[in-house]
Amino acid sequence: MEARAISRYNRQSPRKMRLVVDLIRGKGVGDAYAILQFTKKKAAEQIDKTLRSAVANAKQKADTAGDFVDVDDLYVKEAYINEGPRLKRWRAAAQGRAAPLNRPTSHIVIVVDRKE
Repeated sequence: MEARAISRYNRQSPRKMRLVVDLIRGKGVGDAYAILQFTKKKAAEQIDKTLRSAVANAKQKADTAGDFVDVDDLYVKEAYINEGPRLKRWRAAAQGRAAPLNRPTSHIVIVVDRKE
């Protein structure tokens, strides 16, 4: 029973978020929760929320189908970060000029599935 959750427009660069998502890919959901709880990166909080949403989606999908899914049987099948649109801002620079600021965003995609 495959379920997915997507979190869009997170205000952090994809490069920094990929460091955290690489830690949980292929792990069991319980292990992934523990890893994210003790990771000191800011990205861990958003990834944790998305993982919890994916697990809730799996439970809901199983209930709709009349099936039962145990959280201990789920694992992170896919987890990846896509780049979102950049927020383009301007900052004052020397001699009346303007310097560009590009503020990156990212999209988190997490897919959980049942172990066979």
